Amino acid sequence: MSGDLLRILGLWRGRAVWLAAGMLVSLAALASAVGLMAFGGLALTGLVGVPLVLRCLGVARVFLRYAERMVTHTAMFRALSDVRVWFFRRLARGSAGGLGFRRAGDLLARLVGDVEALDGIYLRILVPLAGAMLLLPIVTVGAGVAAGGMFVLAAFFLPWLAARAAREAGDTLAKAAGELRIAALDALTGLREVRAFAAEGRMLALVQAKEAALLGAQHALAGRTALASVLAFLCGQAALLAVLVVPHGGFVAVFLVVAGFEAIGGLPRAGALVGHAAAAARRVLEAADAPVPVPDPVVSGPMPEGTRLRFEGVGFRWLPDRPPVFDGLTLDIPQGARVALLGPSGAGKSSLAALALKVAAPQAGRVLLGEADIASLSAADVRMRIGWLSQATHLFDDTIRANLLLARPEATDAALWAALEAARIADVMRALPEGLDTWVGEGGARFSGGQGRRLALARALLSEAPILILDEPCAGLDAATEREFLTTLNDVAAGRTVVLITHRLVGVEKLDRIFRLSGGKAVAAAG
Repeated sequence: MSGDLLRILGLWRGRAVWLAAGMLVSLAALASAVGLMAFGGLALTGLVGVPLVLRCLGVARVFLRYAERMVTHTAMFRALSDVRVWFFRRLARGSAGGLGFRRAGDLLARLVGDVEALDGIYLRILVPLAGAMLLLPIVTVGAGVAAGGMFVLAAFFLPWLAARAAREAGDTLAKAAGELRIAALDALTGLREVRAFAAEGRMLALVQAKEAALLGAQHALAGRTALASVLAFLCGQAALLAVLVVPHGGFVAVFLVVAGFEAIGGLPRAGALVGHAAAAARRVLEAADAPVPVPDPVVSGPMPEGTRLRFEGVGFRWLPDRPPVFDGLTLDIPQGARVALLGPSGAGKSSLAALALKVAAPQAGRVLLGEADIASLSAADVRMRIGWLSQATHLFDDTIRANLLLARPEATDAALWAALEAARIADVMRALPEGLDTWVGEGGARFSGGQGRRLALARALLSEAPILILDEPCAGLDAATEREFLTTLNDVAAGRTVVLITHRLVGVEKLDRIFRLSGGKAVAAAG
């Protein structure tokens, strides 16, 4: 078993009791099935008392098979939920601050499809292998060495051979599934643009091409699994023939061979699926192990008392082969000040927010919060002091309450309504029949752009962060809604440091300082 699969097994340590219980119940069900077949052979000899044993074993087998399904699948569902939580936390650590991933479809494929493929490790490989190990001495002793040899071929050698042969097919299948999700998600999320440019046929052709590639990969893997199943069947028939040609144990031996090979019949096919499971494990771990852009210090320093935000001689570029975004940037934002940062697209306005939120780290210079270099502080501590409202604020497909509590989970209903009042959206929310428990819809579809932005503002205000960074907060709003939103912001942000990142000023903002970002530096435009 590859190192990736072993590492996945390590993530299931917390479910060891469930997994072990499932294994034991499975072995007990298998033992009852084999016992039923063995005593069936004895019944043909007319031994007294065998029918009673058969009835008991029959009833036990029914209950144990039901218990096996319940326990093993419950164990697997719990283990996979642990993997998903672990995976999501690792993704969040690597994409903090909302930078996210450009290939959302690929991430979705890994989070859903690849994690689901991991259930085969336990249900289709480990549990049947344990049963095969239990059956091997029983078949060998009860049906002879020849039958035992065929059993070893079918239960151990063929699965190993199938796993090696299907390794490449498993990689191709996992990749093809991810590519199909990417194409389908792109087509759906960009449906408005697709229709505007009459590109439906081209996008459909692309999705169909990815689907054909996935079907081809599935066909290749299915061919290998079918071949493994055929060879296992032939091994079972050879064992049965050996028992009939060289009598060993009479009817009992025949029944043992039938029961034994029936129990391990899926192992060769599972061996072919190991390649897919290994590829899925590798893709999950590859995404989860992506380096953290800005790792926390080993020992976080104490939080500073003040909230002055300073950039001292900052040099920064996103990638080594890209031009610098900042080159010696120096900017001082006093505590409680209202500052606007102006500049065209690409000037570095959002990059400055990423540096302040510790989503990215400067290659030169430093960023100070109060008198502390944020490099010495944990990201969580920094983000407790700095709230962020982005130009693409996301509202989750959940209730108003759940969306607000994202900023402060322990907030009371009174605090939620206070934040909504401050954002001047409380009257709209009170008019809704379910109030705070109203579902906002995917992306906040139930509300207009201005209402959604005010709901996002309420969430930002609920955080109680003393510094608010507003990154193009009025993007996509009409002129009247933009003016109303900024007027609200002027009133509710009293006492906080406000950094307004925008490409233009409307004229209703209350500002202390205005800076223009140009050539990697900040130039005072007004004071």
